[in-house]
Amino acid sequence: MTRKNPQVEENDERDLVVGDGPKDWAAGIPGVLHSMKPAIEHMGLNRTRKTVLAMNQKDGFDCPSCAWPDPDHRKAFEFCENGAKAVTWEATPVLVPAAFWAEHSVTELRTRSEYWLGMQGRLTEPVFKPAGGDHYKPVSWDEAIRIIADKLAGLDSPDEAAFYTSGRTSNEAAFLYQLLVRGYGTNNLPDCSNMCHESSGWGMGQTIGIGKATVSFDDYAKADLIIVMGQNPGTNHPRMLTELEACKENGGEIVAVNPLPEAGLRRYKNPQKVKGIIGRGTEIADQFLHIRIGGDMALLQALSKRVLDAEDRNPGTVLDHAFLAEHCEGLAELKEHLSQLDEQAVLKATGLRAEDIDELAARYLKADKVIITWAMGITQQKKGVATIKEIINLLLLRGNIGKPGAGASPIRGHSNVQGDRTMGIWEQMPQSFMEALGAEFDFEPPREHGVDAVETINKMRDGGIKAFVALGGNFVGAVSDTNATEAAMPNTELSVQISTKLNRSHTVTGTEALILPTMGRTEIDIQESGEQFVSVEDTVCAVHPSRGTVEPVSHQLLSEPAIVSRLGKAVVGNRIKADWDGYEKNYDLIRDHISRVVGGCENYNERIRQEGGFILANGPRDSRTFPTPTGKAVLTVNELEHVEKPEGTLILQSMRSHDQFNTTIYGHNDRYRGIKKGRHVVFVNPEDIAELGLADGLFVDILGEYKDGVERVLRKFRVVSYPTARGCAAAYYPEANVLVPLNHTAEGSNTPVSKAVIVRLKASPDQTPDSSATATSGAAHLR
Repeated sequence: MTRKNPQVEENDERDLVVGDGPKDWAAGIPGVLHSMKPAIEHMGLNRTRKTVLAMNQKDGFDCPSCAWPDPDHRKAFEFCENGAKAVTWEATPVLVPAAFWAEHSVTELRTRSEYWLGMQGRLTEPVFKPAGGDHYKPVSWDEAIRIIADKLAGLDSPDEAAFYTSGRTSNEAAFLYQLLVRGYGTNNLPDCSNMCHESSGWGMGQTIGIGKATVSFDDYAKADLIIVMGQNPGTNHPRMLTELEACKENGGEIVAVNPLPEAGLRRYKNPQKVKGIIGRGTEIADQFLHIRIGGDMALLQALSKRVLDAEDRNPGTVLDHAFLAEHCEGLAELKEHLSQLDEQAVLKATGLRAEDIDELAARYLKADKVIITWAMGITQQKKGVATIKEIINLLLLRGNIGKPGAGASPIRGHSNVQGDRTMGIWEQMPQSFMEALGAEFDFEPPREHGVDAVETINKMRDGGIKAFVALGGNFVGAVSDTNATEAAMPNTELSVQISTKLNRSHTVTGTEALILPTMGRTEIDIQESGEQFVSVEDTVCAVHPSRGTVEPVSHQLLSEPAIVSRLGKAVVGNRIKADWDGYEKNYDLIRDHISRVVGGCENYNERIRQEGGFILANGPRDSRTFPTPTGKAVLTVNELEHVEKPEGTLILQSMRSHDQFNTTIYGHNDRYRGIKKGRHVVFVNPEDIAELGLADGLFVDILGEYKDGVERVLRKFRVVSYPTARGCAAAYYPEANVLVPLNHTAEGSNTPVSKAVIVRLKASPDQTPDSSATATSGAAHLR
């Protein structure tokens, strides 16, 4: 079933409605209505039934939204509001019509918002924009593959090409993609991890030897205390709330640490329980620490110092001495370092009272099993890596790694971003992986590290990257410093996007550009050997199969493994020992290779067919073994540094609204924060509004204060009085990307620092509401 392309109107910011502040609960009946109403309207009842009810089921497909894990025993409804929106967006039967490309120039499409572009429907045919042209034109699959192969063959070096990957890519497609890239001769494999959890990988890798969560799904319900830092589960991974509720029902406590109060961390109305429908639901956070942006590292050091001080007062009773002696190193150095911690500096950095920190320390000390979980509110700080090392310090002191109900838990925000990294999507994979890859395919992989996302843009700007291929995602829209990124991409000779729907990256292109349409995860994948399935890895290292449940919207579509296989045959061919034709016909052949190359994936085809898949081995979690150089977990010394805020400025963070996933905009409402029909807002504490001489409802220009001679401005955003931490502000991503300097990145990980941007608010000369909805594009409000 296909549907007529709708007449989509751009959002009119003049219709913006600001409510009375943040809501104090999440989900409930409204969550169900906001899930199912759009699904039925856009897909119809039958397609909704086949997709939404199959999501996250053992015989269905993995949610294309976040990477939250699945329980062993599934309920009939294993989806959340944002998962349903993601499926509705992908599985829509609305198609981009053939006439679209002649009717709309690339120049015109560049003026459109992400919302408008996405709402045009599914892409169904390869299209090509030639050099000097301003329109895409349909081409055959063979011609599209030839254009790419010819361009790559004509480059002076394979390192003049970069190959980006989105976190939605399956394990099978990701493994083939990195094989194609390394067979071609480069390690230029930037991916979306570079922009989000790269700091987690570095911080955890350097301390416990693995950059993945050390908890299982069941550990959440077993914890005595869960500390939730720098994240908003109610919007970004709502199913997590069910496990937080289980923790509370089992007697556990939860502490939220965030610059903004978030509805899901206040109270949760579980729509699958009576008390969530007709009652008050479950109070989630027992304590809320309203922390200043960038103050998390100081808080963690203060907590560790209080733990060490408690041990000094009661020797032998506080620290886990047996664990520390057998499994850890660096305790003496940490104790010496924290003995010099300046309490006043901590209070200034955090904006908290000493009593608040004391209360959390007391909760930590009485708990036997503690989980600390975090997301991009931590990773996208300048000191993100060091902050994560401090999380590990605090957990190690009392043996909270490697036992049930305890551990470190970074929450991945994209459904297979962790699996992609496991499969080799990284610009600097370890030599053990490269050796296994070379032995399996009888070639010598390149050994020099490739470029990450930020380095890719810098090289594009300087002419060093001439071809760019993206397997999914919206690179231009997602990465920092919008103007710098949009100035760099046209320097490439060819840009290629493998996509399901239109986005900003199709409008800011190389001299030549291709769009290759692909199947979505919801769709049944039939190849020559029969129906296929793919596999994904979630945030707790569980690997499981994913099978589409609805017919593809067009028989012209190719699956991601099929597209990569055809590219591999054309670009690499027989330079390596690879059966490119066979991989398209039968994905089992890909998994056979994975089983021999990727550590922990032995007997992959057999294990992935077990009910629910399998769990990857994890030394810190499973046996308290740490794959570090010394074989021990490392307590680290990190110099405290907090974000300095010059007088008259604010520290701004970017964040998602409730009606979006990454750069995909489903609608213009953020109901948990009281915003309707608009996105051009900046949230500011009322005391800061008064101190800066502003007013709630005033239109302001948001000026970046980064001292590099580049003007970065968001024009005409409405001030919203909101309980942010003092001195802090927030605006929506990706609009706020324009304010994040390209090379303002986290130490060690090179992740853009989107959570600590110094800005100044200046009243806009024109206080008349503006109708423009294209701030995401850099067209109307950016300079």
